[in-house]
Amino acid sequence: MTEVLGTQPAPDLWLVIATALAALAATAPRAIWRLSRNAVTIAHEGGHGLIALVTGRRLQGIRLHSDTSGLTVSRGRPTGIGMILTAAAGYTAPPLLGLGGAWLLADHRITLLLWLATALLLVMLVMIRNAYGALTVVLTGGTFLLVSWLTGPDVQSAFAYSVVWFLLLGGVRPVFELQAKRRHGGAPDSDADQLARLTHAHPAMWLFLFHAVSICSLIGGGRWLLGL
Repeated sequence: MTEVLGTQPAPDLWLVIATALAALAATAPRAIWRLSRNAVTIAHEGGHGLIALVTGRRLQGIRLHSDTSGLTVSRGRPTGIGMILTAAAGYTAPPLLGLGGAWLLADHRITLLLWLATALLLVMLVMIRNAYGALTVVLTGGTFLLVSWLTGPDVQSAFAYSVVWFLLLGGVRPVFELQAKRRHGGAPDSDADQLARLTHAHPAMWLFLFHAVSICSLIGGGRWLLGL
């Protein structure tokens, strides 16, 4: 427990930059993004599920699909602040998780970050309701667990920084993808459209919010990671 709650040595700047480039390589090319986007979907649907529970809704289950889409089902009032926050949590969850991770890494809490991520994935696994989703979460959580148990500080540090950079960078692209789909008449039931129906505010306002959260998180988290 002391090791988990304690601090670890900060990595060299070259490693921080190298992990940022690795995360960029996992999010920029379309062919790689089709696979790596599954991790962003886990954070997206996990955000919906977590806020549903926090706001008093009954979480029925989470599904993750091979096309990197997902679905979180909760029961409760179909309107109101709980439903609004739950709907808004999806696109904001990956960048905010990345920002929180950057804060932990800036405080040199590498081991704590890895164990917290493993615990969140374990809790999420309980709510998964399809085989592909269970496999995806098990593989992701197993990776975190193996890195936490079997590797040394250097590998743990490189892995943790790569994950946080990926969440920060990977949290930006889905909002632009959603905006492009809506421009061509797609995604009529997107989170932004659901929020528009709940709040009577234009979907563009919610897209702006998603953009603001993701870009500000990238800037702030990046500054923490780079020690600026």
